[in-house]
Amino acid sequence: MAENDLGFGRVVSERVRGRFLNKDGTPNSRKYGMGGRGWSRLYLRALAASWPQFLVWVIGLTLLVAGVFAIGYRSLGPAALAGTEQLGLSDPFFIAFTYSVGILTGVGAGPVVAVGSTAQWLTIFESIGGLMGLALGGGLTLARLLRPRPCIRFSVRAVMAPYEGGRGLMFRLVNNEVSEVSDVSVHVSLAWYALIGGKRVREFHELALERDRVEFFTLHWTVVHPIDRNSPLAGITPEELREAKAEILVMAAGHEETFSTRVTARTSYVPEEVAWDARFADMFVESPDGVITVDLARLDRLERLPEGSTSLPSPAEAGRPQGD
Repeated sequence: MAENDLGFGRVVSERVRGRFLNKDGTPNSRKYGMGGRGWSRLYLRALAASWPQFLVWVIGLTLLVAGVFAIGYRSLGPAALAGTEQLGLSDPFFIAFTYSVGILTGVGAGPVVAVGSTAQWLTIFESIGGLMGLALGGGLTLARLLRPRPCIRFSVRAVMAPYEGGRGLMFRLVNNEVSEVSDVSVHVSLAWYALIGGKRVREFHELALERDRVEFFTLHWTVVHPIDRNSPLAGITPEELREAKAEILVMAAGHEETFSTRVTARTSYVPEEVAWDARFADMFVESPDGVITVDLARLDRLERLPEGSTSLPSPAEAGRPQGD
């Protein structure tokens, strides 16, 4: 199955002991020896961070730099800043900090002025740093606003549920943004250990889907892998799935219409994230105006089935080749 190893390579595939993809779709890997590219990684992290995290980092860094310069002003003594009595403040450090924030952000320091060449040089350097910070912060904010984000959200769990008289492996996905996504395709692969010639080897299988592409993705999509005689999962049990250290790797791609660009999203499911004797609950809700409506809050909602209702036929009954 080396040709189906998804690009990891046989040697790497055998050495991996955890999952290939984290739940959020990021690769479970690290790279060293990239040289001085720390700023590139910092830039990408700033783009990928949530808005609350981004704002906390921007505000925190601004206050930190302002605090460092405030210590510099205070180290020059109380005579370094004149006009502070008009602020009505008694704490010398807070006065210096207020002046520093005003200079750094460009809003001005009001009646307070720097006195002496050293204080003036500190003010000059802080003003230049503030302009550079404003340019970098504004550029990052603009890049975050213009950068198309993966807007496809997957169900937290997959299920083994009844399907057309048999069983199927299923998971759901939705467009989690207000923008429209079209021409969405999904690719699903299975990675697990199999006993071949008495040796435990990791194998990769591409799982055939009931449907691997949709033109319109305005609601939700339940992706189904029918478990028939040609499926590598034919006759599998929960215990065997865990023993094989299986991982179901999912990649979805679509056309984001607002920016007219391609977006991708990834996730994976390990045996602990596959529900047996369950099926997905209905996401559709009644709408007074007759418009088809889905509730995204129900994406992960499951309905329990009678125990054993999703038990699969034996390998012989399913037609799966037996042996090693």
